[in-house]
Amino acid sequence: MAFSSLKCPSSRFAFPPSPGPGSRRVAAASPSPSRPPLPRRFFSKRISSRSPRNRHWSVVSMHEAATVPLSPEKEIDLKVENGVASAISAEDNRDLAALSTSKKDSTVSITVVGASGDLAKKKIFPALFALYYEDCLPEHFTIFGYARSKMTDAELRNTVSRTLTCRIDKRENCSEKMDQFLRRCFYHSGQYDSEENFAELDKKLKEHEAGRLSNRLFYLSIPPNIFIDVVKCASKSASSANGWTRVIVEKPFGRDSESSAALTRGLKEYLVEDQIFRIDHYLGKELVENLSVLRFSNLVFEPLWSRQYIRNVQLIFSEDFGTEGRGGYFDNYGIIRDIMQNHLLQILALFAMETPVSLDAEDIRNEKVKVLRSMRPLQLENVVIGQYKSHTKGGTIYPAYLDDKTVPKDSLTPTFAAAALFIDNARWDGVPFLMKAGKALHTRRAEIRVQFRHVPGNLYKRSFGTDLDRATNELVIRVQPDEAIYLKINNKIPGLGMRLDRSNLNLHYAARYSKEIPDAYERLLLDAIEGERRLFIRSDELDAAWALFTPLLKELEEKKIAPELYPYGSRGPVGAHYLASKYGVRWGDLSSEH
Repeated sequence: MAFSSLKCPSSRFAFPPSPGPGSRRVAAASPSPSRPPLPRRFFSKRISSRSPRNRHWSVVSMHEAATVPLSPEKEIDLKVENGVASAISAEDNRDLAALSTSKKDSTVSITVVGASGDLAKKKIFPALFALYYEDCLPEHFTIFGYARSKMTDAELRNTVSRTLTCRIDKRENCSEKMDQFLRRCFYHSGQYDSEENFAELDKKLKEHEAGRLSNRLFYLSIPPNIFIDVVKCASKSASSANGWTRVIVEKPFGRDSESSAALTRGLKEYLVEDQIFRIDHYLGKELVENLSVLRFSNLVFEPLWSRQYIRNVQLIFSEDFGTEGRGGYFDNYGIIRDIMQNHLLQILALFAMETPVSLDAEDIRNEKVKVLRSMRPLQLENVVIGQYKSHTKGGTIYPAYLDDKTVPKDSLTPTFAAAALFIDNARWDGVPFLMKAGKALHTRRAEIRVQFRHVPGNLYKRSFGTDLDRATNELVIRVQPDEAIYLKINNKIPGLGMRLDRSNLNLHYAARYSKEIPDAYERLLLDAIEGERRLFIRSDELDAAWALFTPLLKELEEKKIAPELYPYGSRGPVGAHYLASKYGVRWGDLSSEH
């Protein structure tokens, strides 16, 4: 059952209309093929708790519909608008009424495991409050923080309250809403490997659930080495007895294929795949979700989305700050594992996939997996790694990566990486997908840049001189900051002469939409509550991603490849430019517009 309210702007479905004044009642001898179906999320499919794979968890899977047979004769509401009749059966109306009743008789309990950490305080609790403010959470819900730190309910509320804000465009009753939200937040202290402590949590959850149908969501905001302990204890001592239980797992999902597979096996001792929500917050960003809309709902783009018209695709991620004292964690993973293997590769798969059969989560994820399995193994010769060094600018000394006291002095961990990837299928054969990610660079950005091929026999090539790249059309999808989509085109400058200019057809989100863009965690948390898995990573998808990067990572570490040094605040290692030029490409983020 879906818990989205009609008030919630994030809801992806609408309820069928109720009979209005213009309706009249007729008899139907058989189901009409035009009869509008109920949204699929209205129904739940129960998986038997007696199943061996589900022996500890009560599961309700949200993505399949129950089919209710129609009686031979039944009254339906017929509403006529503009000469078109739409039918809504009386049974549908009863189903909706039952849904409304069941929503009142159910509750969602959200447990943030690792509630004392930065991620929980800065992202998860603020995202939950934003959903509450927008009326996206169910009528009955409870939020529990769980961690080893000793803390009272009041202390948790005080800590959380410092990070809560209302949207710029929605300040009405902000303080009142915060107070209401905080009154639903509680805390329980316990060890992550203690079934007894989770049993105590279960007792508190039941008190707040007050006999209602209980659905439980666990958000694991903890290091991956204790995932299995928490899942084991929660499954045995704190799972829902009569509703669904789901677990959100934060990255990193292992360090390579072997550790990722071991983590998946451990989770699946206590969970089925449909209960595991592997979160990559980049998939919840507005422009990433808009990627498929841009491509599949605009006729102008889909015919161009292939090797015939696209010369290269660039996926760029840069931060203008270093590790800032958090190098201990980063040094264990590096920029390839931290950004490229998950965030950028997920965006690449969404960008390059074939048209899915439907918008169903499994159909979309099936197409993403096909892309990942079609990718050519990464070769060391197509990869450049770097590490930032100290730099002085404007009298300010910026530290090197190795100056971070939490980083080993002989560390070879890359803080920058660029790679050329290829998809060996009919659509993308020969098109280089250039991926670049780095810390302590000259700017902060995340964007997709699609550079189209040169116009054959361009009549105006003399106006561009020998640099035909200046005449190349380019589609830019800026994920962050200052979200935008713009297309670079060539046009004539007004006047008597023939002077050409390069201009942007620009969709600037801040100028076009007054509404503040929701944080990615809001969308992903709402999807997890609703059981929508489209933006979460499936296990075979994860396996394919690690299979692509694991051989490269092992080769870098076994051969102890030294990263190329680049100054803090620069555009990165020189080797990245040579890599791009090897395939006749110029990095788009290094043009004059930046």
